[in-house]
Amino acid sequence: MQQSFSFSMFRYYFLMLFVTCAVLPLCAQEKEDDVDRMPQIHGTLRGKYEFQTEEGRGRFEVRNARVSVSGKVLKELEYKAEADLCDEGKIKMLDAYARLKPVTGLSFTIGQMRVPFTIDAHRAPHTQYFANRSFIAKQVGNVRDVGCILGYNFNIGFPIVLEAGLFNGSGLTEQKDYWTNSMNYAAKAQFILPRGFNITLSTQKIKPDNVAVSLYDIGTFYHGHGWHVEAEYLFKHYSENAFRNVSAFNAFVNYDIPLRKCFFRKVSPLLRYDYAGDHSDGKRYLDGAVSEEGTLIITDYRRSRITGGVTFSLAQPFISDIRINYEKYFYRDGAVPKTSERDKIVVEFMTRF
Repeated sequence: MQQSFSFSMFRYYFLMLFVTCAVLPLCAQEKEDDVDRMPQIHGTLRGKYEFQTEEGRGRFEVRNARVSVSGKVLKELEYKAEADLCDEGKIKMLDAYARLKPVTGLSFTIGQMRVPFTIDAHRAPHTQYFANRSFIAKQVGNVRDVGCILGYNFNIGFPIVLEAGLFNGSGLTEQKDYWTNSMNYAAKAQFILPRGFNITLSTQKIKPDNVAVSLYDIGTFYHGHGWHVEAEYLFKHYSENAFRNVSAFNAFVNYDIPLRKCFFRKVSPLLRYDYAGDHSDGKRYLDGAVSEEGTLIITDYRRSRITGGVTFSLAQPFISDIRINYEKYFYRDGAVPKTSERDKIVVEFMTRF
């Protein structure tokens, strides 16, 4: 009962902060004429070829064809809408939100968006270092949902960015008739330290079915002098011992080598190691199908992977890249690898406009 009361009070105070954020812009002194209302249009295209070295099979794939529109209505009010016209062959609405910035450092966002959780899962496709995302970003911690986020950033000699949000738990599509008395929540803190260092802490509670799942993540990276070195650890706990705890780890290093008088602006060798234990997506299954009569099962078997490769940048970083990777997978005895998670060579072309 105490936990239920505490969470109810948390939701109450969170909504009070929302009302405050909504009212404060009315006191703003900035003239509307000072606002540039011209919408910004962006897009990301990723096409790739993958070849499985052991099976001898290959495929072409359009991984992303994203288009977004963003801009300002007032100095204190921003918006963004983003859709993926080909997310592995499917059309998805990804982001659709409005963001209030009533005072310096404070923001309130409502709509559909990426949940503030982890480092790697928050990267947009054009800012990824590898052709395929880490296990943390792809399966264990990748979530978009409908809800609201309260953000605050300040400086104590170095910037600190805080975010906390409430979410339906319905995902991207099940919104119309979705009602709940147990909303999901997430919180994230970034410490942007001097000399290119960053420490990020985050936590999240989700309930994909009838079992609550708590996730905790800590990550750090260094970016500077051509280097990007990063490590991240995620711990996932299922309530009522419905499934064993899951650990996931991701670490990689990237080094940029500038090129002169060459077709490419730079070349970047990179190396990654990532791991994930036996994992359940939190839904109950019976005879291979989702069912209320079933139990939680392994949906992703324990595995580790070493990825090595090189990225050729035709323009500024993350604008137009050619990513060439080799992925080597290691599975425990008895594991059943997914079709797309086997030893393979990946060649990807990415362009951002």
